[in-house]
Amino acid sequence: MRLLILGGTRFLGRAIAGDAVRRGWQVTAFHRGVSGAPPDGVASVRGDRTRAADLAPLTHPTWDAVVDTWDGAPQVAALAAAALAPACGRYVHVSSRSVYRDLSTRGLTEKSPLVHTEGPSLGTVKAAAEQAVRDTFGDRALVARPGLILGPHEQPERLVWWLRRLARGGDVPVPGPPDLGLQYIDVRDLARWLLDAAHAGLGGTYNVVSRPGHTTMGALLSACAEATVSGARLRWVPTAAVTAAGVQPWSELPIWVPAGSAVRGLHETDAERAHAAGLRCRPVEQTVADTWAWLASTPGPLPADGLGAEREATLLRGIGQG
Repeated sequence: MRLLILGGTRFLGRAIAGDAVRRGWQVTAFHRGVSGAPPDGVASVRGDRTRAADLAPLTHPTWDAVVDTWDGAPQVAALAAAALAPACGRYVHVSSRSVYRDLSTRGLTEKSPLVHTEGPSLGTVKAAAEQAVRDTFGDRALVARPGLILGPHEQPERLVWWLRRLARGGDVPVPGPPDLGLQYIDVRDLARWLLDAAHAGLGGTYNVVSRPGHTTMGALLSACAEATVSGARLRWVPTAAVTAAGVQPWSELPIWVPAGSAVRGLHETDAERAHAAGLRCRPVEQTVADTWAWLASTPGPLPADGLGAEREATLLRGIGQG
């Protein structure tokens, strides 16, 4: 397979590039050079995808597949799709489950209503990009909607946020309940599925994520405490007490989305189509351990991130309430 990755130096793009090289594929990464180099074995082409002139040289070879992880303006996604259409067999566009109109809905499927394609939100931007790719490639387009992606080289930091805090040890206020189900995908499992699907010639749209309840807040954070070997003590705070303290789910307490939230559907999406097409998700303990091993081996000290001592104390006082 001849694979072109638009990106290939950060998180998902990096995981895709590394996996493809291990398969023996011919891999090229087109990137600006501001986030480091792609993995060993990947041909590197520098350029700015917002400029048609920079994309033009990529149309001379022919690619069995192109993978695009762009999350910016939809016009940029449309520009790349149009430029590469004559030279590309399969176009893989990584979108987001934020495109769904009602994220409070349990059991969202690929056919659930989408947001409108005009506006500045992530959902509208991704929905417009999806449409541009479909308009250009038709049934040669594969659109993946993963949502929450965790694992080594994570960006933005979500699992890493928790690992850094638990590495400090002590009493850690964590949002309950412990059996609250979580739905996510390890970046390496997503990369593997995208490449398998491209190789198999799949088209259409897929929610590419673990099944609902793949793990829980309790299992995730217990794995974090075990991996960091810090002696951290998980102190479970009721949802009502977290809300009363003014701490925001997801943005201030990453990953956590309580029952009844307007976006709870992000942890309760139907992903059976992707699983029927070969998606396999590793245990949360492996994702956590491998992410900690990568984080602990990166240069420099581990920042002591978290909510801060004062806000944590407020949450700890809320234990037993609600």
